[in-house]
Amino acid sequence: MNDTNKLKIGILGAGTIGKTLARKLAAAGHDVKVANSRGPETIDAETVATGAKAVTAAEAVQGVDVVILSTPPTALIKIASLLAPLPAETVVMDTSNYHPFRDGRIAAIDAGQAESLWVVEQLGRPIVKAWNSLVTDSLVNKGLPAGSPGRIALPVAADRERDRRIGMRLVEDTGFDAVDAGTLAESWRQQPGAPSYCTDLTREELPAALASAERDRLAKRRNLATEVFLERFPNLGQEIPPADFVLRVHRTLFM
Repeated sequence: MNDTNKLKIGILGAGTIGKTLARKLAAAGHDVKVANSRGPETIDAETVATGAKAVTAAEAVQGVDVVILSTPPTALIKIASLLAPLPAETVVMDTSNYHPFRDGRIAAIDAGQAESLWVVEQLGRPIVKAWNSLVTDSLVNKGLPAGSPGRIALPVAADRERDRRIGMRLVEDTGFDAVDAGTLAESWRQQPGAPSYCTDLTREELPAALASAERDRLAKRRNLATEVFLERFPNLGQEIPPADFVLRVHRTLFM
């Protein structure tokens, strides 16, 4: 793979995050394929409007440089078999977050394991953690050209330097400043409950937020935020709270 040329990218998951990444990365000049669990005929026209191709899940991971996973963490176990034949150099990027109200309980994460390291165990291969710390509305609507004042910054964590470099480049291509967040062992600093999680910080603000995260308080703060959202939106999951409300809650509870 030549890191300076356009990349061949397969995206598994065509919800709002997956289809937004498909649209943005194709518009940036990359060769993008996107798949969901129901078949290419169910992928809407908006997802492929900038040149991405709708394919099956098996086709999405064939002959690509990068695979982006945009699914809940519990779905990753089923994806592992699709990724098993891929070359070791294929970059796998994970956008997921663990939310017990949606996913049920994952004992290892509840016991303190970093979400990214749990994902590595399920997939049996290294990953890049990126795009997980952004309010969905911000991903869709707040990307800006490089150098723009107030551009939102996102942490990117990986164990392999080359993976992190490519992950940071793709984050930049979607309209956000990429900040090197170190190894996956430190990626808990961008999990739900941390000051960097869905608070729309800039490149100048993000490093301090990552440094100030308190690991033993993440779950409590995440759960408090969920209780606030459920009190206002009892069908959380089916209905999405307004983005400005989500930002206010997260900034109040996490920072």
